[in-house]
This record gives sequence, structure tokens and C-alpha cells, in this order.
Amino acid sequence: MGWQSTFTLAKRAKGCHLVTDEVVAQIRPGLEGVKVGMLFLFIQHTSAALTVNENYDKDVRKDMDMALDNIVPETLKWRHVDEGPDDSVSHTKASLVGSSIYIPITDGHLNLGTWQGIYLTEFRNLAHSRRVVATILS
Repeated sequence: MGWQSTFTLAKRAKGCHLVTDEVVAQIRPGLEGVKVGMLFLFIQHTSAALTVNENYDKDVRKDMDMALDNIVPETLKWRHVDEGPDDSVSHTKASLVGSSIYIPITDGHLNLGTWQGIYLTEFRNLAHSRRVVATILS
């Protein structure tokens, strides 16, 4: 049995943002009655990504953003800068982090670890809203 919905996350500027509660609020109808299943999340953008990481200490999100900035600096001689200096750098970071994640579902709840949460990693400096496709298979 399958369930699918596309929703939009709130606007956020560059950084790593914990969005677990926002995602769960959007997929709650699909979680109902699922004893054992999988949630697949896919972001429909090339300058932001999704990942699972530490959900407690906000410094982890700041550290991740800093590390990604050091791995893929905006100061490189990027050619594709049609939408500004953060254009290609954002696409590159999005490819490294990834456009999709999957999370097991157990008894109608996401089966995340104690310290795990869903992150939106936004790579554009200006705030953007982001579309996500959620698919639940049980």
C-alpha cells in the first residue's frame, strides 16, 4: 500500500535547519495505520538537500554549515553564477549531501534514533521555500 504527498517547507535562508516536526505534521495522514513501512523524502530543488543528523545541539547544525562551506567554498572560480555567487556552489553542495532520504516507520511513527532529526540543508543565501515529495510504502 502506498501514500504520497507533496508539501512546501517554510522559507529559510542558508544553513542547516531541523525540520522533523514540520515534516511529521505534513505526513501525519500517511503514517496512520502503518505498522511497518518506509518514508521516502525527495526535495525537488538543486540548491538545497535533505539529511538526517543530530537533533539536539544547535551547534551541530552550525558546524555542518561551516564544514560544507570549507569543503565547497564560494570563493572558487565558479562559471555558473546566473542567480548570484552562491549558484553553482549551492548545486555542488546539494549533490554532496543528497536530494533524498529514507526513514523506517514503526507503529505509525518515524523510527529515528534518540538524537536523530531531519535536516533541510539550505545552500542559498536568500530564504527559499522548498517542495518535498513524501512517499510512504507499507
